[in-house]
Amino acid sequence: MEKTFRDSMQWLHTWAGLCLGTVLFAVFWMGTLSVFDREIDRWMMPATRLAPASLQSVDRLARDLQPVIGASPQWLVLFPGEREPVARVGYRGARGSMTYRHADPATATLLPDAGTLGASGFLYPFHYNLHIKAWSLGLWIVGLAGMAMMALCVSGVIIHRKIFVDFFTFRARNKPRRLILDLHNVTGVLGLPFHFAITFSGLAIFFTLYFPGVWETPYRGDRAAFVQETYGIHARPRLGRSGPPMQSLDAMVAEATGAWGGGPPQLLRVFHPGDANAYVEVRRSFVDDRVTMPVDAFYFDAASGAVLSSHSATPVMKVHRFISGFHFIQFDHWSLRWIYFGLGLVGCALIATGFLFWLESRRKRHAQQGLAGVRLVEGLTIGSVSGIVGATLAFFVANKLLPPAASAAGLGRADLEVAVFYVVWLASFVHAWARPRGAWREQCWALAALAVAAVALNGLMTGDSLWRSLAYRQLWPVAGMDLLLLLAAVAAIWTARKLRSHPARRET
Repeated sequence: MEKTFRDSMQWLHTWAGLCLGTVLFAVFWMGTLSVFDREIDRWMMPATRLAPASLQSVDRLARDLQPVIGASPQWLVLFPGEREPVARVGYRGARGSMTYRHADPATATLLPDAGTLGASGFLYPFHYNLHIKAWSLGLWIVGLAGMAMMALCVSGVIIHRKIFVDFFTFRARNKPRRLILDLHNVTGVLGLPFHFAITFSGLAIFFTLYFPGVWETPYRGDRAAFVQETYGIHARPRLGRSGPPMQSLDAMVAEATGAWGGGPPQLLRVFHPGDANAYVEVRRSFVDDRVTMPVDAFYFDAASGAVLSSHSATPVMKVHRFISGFHFIQFDHWSLRWIYFGLGLVGCALIATGFLFWLESRRKRHAQQGLAGVRLVEGLTIGSVSGIVGATLAFFVANKLLPPAASAAGLGRADLEVAVFYVVWLASFVHAWARPRGAWREQCWALAALAVAAVALNGLMTGDSLWRSLAYRQLWPVAGMDLLLLLAAVAAIWTARKLRSHPARRET
């Protein structure tokens, strides 16, 4: 009975990892980079490399930006912080989509259009929805992969009876199969609590989608009532007639922050500006020393400045917001941020070694039987691992090479950067299947070249070389990005040289 159960877990572990490994690696890779998404944004958007400054006056910002906001039915301001020293202004266009621009908080002036989605606009959303928005399909694919990851964590412990003993046994000089399994065991045990918790918290964030019965049953399917009570959303319709001038937005922010004991705001949003029913939302920032992400909010009548509604989280919601805060890591703790980054890379290594162990354990047998499984999975592995890393580096290089007003085939500059990412990623799979003997090594050399090129281009195009970035505190995020790119280049060169001196066996 025990053997049957363990065999079942072995089957689950093998096929869940093999079938969803590509998605899992992409999610872990993008999630790892998203730990420093704001810092990557500053590397990709040179105009935002400002010294930290608080937003002096929302009223002044709103007045100065009125020609840009125009008759927008809704506009908002995201306040600056230490990791993002610029304010972000968003306004809804005629087609209903939101347009975002950066503004200097000290002067209340708009910065030049960045021409890029950056990490927060591309890498981070890729982490949770793969940029597949139709029917929330991307969210469902990532959710399925997340559930598979939790099953892999549990089944991995069950099938490796000596997993904790093997954690302290690393046989670097043994055969490739043994070496890869040791690496898989070490990375699995090292990050096991974190990988399980980060996966669970990611699923919990989207509980309304993955587990709708949680809210549909008590609220009898009334989503509006659920959202209002849980998140404190207050809304009222446009009346269609002009209203009196809006009261001071600075006064509304001051009243909200006073009620929060000095807690800074994260967002101010104006609904129906100029209408008799205009109102203002102010939400509390979740960037402080607390893990829990607050949902505290105030709603004001725009004409009178009176409080329409205020909200703070219920005890149950605070638990959920703590879980969300653990996943999003927006709280102010740099040591933990680096630990998250390191454990994210460990997760990537865990998934990659799982692929490699499957290949090495079946290579000889598949060759003898004339099966194409190893060839297929090997190309899939190379594209999933080195391929997406190379695509990300190409995304960074394109950010520096494309002219400010670049456009082609109806695509703007930001869309062209994204197109480069997908073209390079797709090409990595084609290359892997076309050249199975040398694909790993050749792609490692390509990774090194792209990483070095990104650092060199950043210095040439922006003037912020590594030496200059290290000299100015406000440029340390840029220096950190350059240093990590150089470390990636060193790791890729080392791997390529190892593959050349100890070539893996390939069956054509």
